[in-house]
Amino acid sequence: MNVARTGLWMSARQWPHGTAERRDTAQELAELGYDMVWLGGATADLELPAALLESTEHLLVGTGILNIWTEPVDLLADTYGMLEKAHPGRLLLGVGAGHARMVETMTGRRYRRPLTAVVSYLDALDAVGIPESARVLAALGPRMLGLAARRSAGAHPYLVTPEHTRLAREILGPGALLVPEQKVVLEVDADRARTIGRAALSIYLDLPNYTNNLRRLGFTDADLAGGGSDRLVDALIAWGDLDTVRSRLDEHRAAGADQVAVQILTGGHELPREQWRALATGLELRRSAVVGASPAGSP
Repeated sequence: MNVARTGLWMSARQWPHGTAERRDTAQELAELGYDMVWLGGATADLELPAALLESTEHLLVGTGILNIWTEPVDLLADTYGMLEKAHPGRLLLGVGAGHARMVETMTGRRYRRPLTAVVSYLDALDAVGIPESARVLAALGPRMLGLAARRSAGAHPYLVTPEHTRLAREILGPGALLVPEQKVVLEVDADRARTIGRAALSIYLDLPNYTNNLRRLGFTDADLAGGGSDRLVDALIAWGDLDTVRSRLDEHRAAGADQVAVQILTGGHELPREQWRALATGLELRRSAVVGASPAGSP
């Protein structure tokens, strides 16, 4: 799959439910020059990815992520097969193990041995014919990144810094796809930007998957306390004017990212349409060249 240098990341919950509004939103994104959208909290019925694919001719869609504990492989195989036939090479399945507290609350099952569980899920995807080239892993630590390199097209790390991107590229090697998520606040006032950033980070600083990874990157308990230190907020969230944001995206690319999936934060839950437009203009997306990231066997 060829991926553009800049994609958009957003929660599936943010999307409108009406067919016409979904179509219009997807078409606007494509017209602005965004070539790929990542949908957080996607489900195996792939209902929202299908709507975006059907509304546009070239927009790529990634799931970020399908949770291995809650999304049935058989259903995923059926829906993926139909969408791949109708829109070949435009859907990338991001899958991952999620977080213990959330998984156990949702399923009542014990969350244990996530790496082994992901391997079993990938085995099941193999068995139903979903190819490695059609999937990436939500990978943060070295073992999951190594698995991503061996059993998928690459990795889609979330809540990371350019330094993590550099380390991830070293583990993945040169051929795998690497698409880190990057939070962005288009706000030049430090207090306002950090307030928006801390509100977005609050849910994550209690989750061991993320806090362990941040400690590996050199952040301390003091950085993680109280909603996050300024140092942590500034490292995880690119805030400021368009030049500042572009510089952070360039850092990820220089560190080895094929694409950066930008999640724009506004402090609200609505789709950030105005900010999408500003970012597209600032990054000159309509003039951007598409970069090829073609792991072995990918379309």
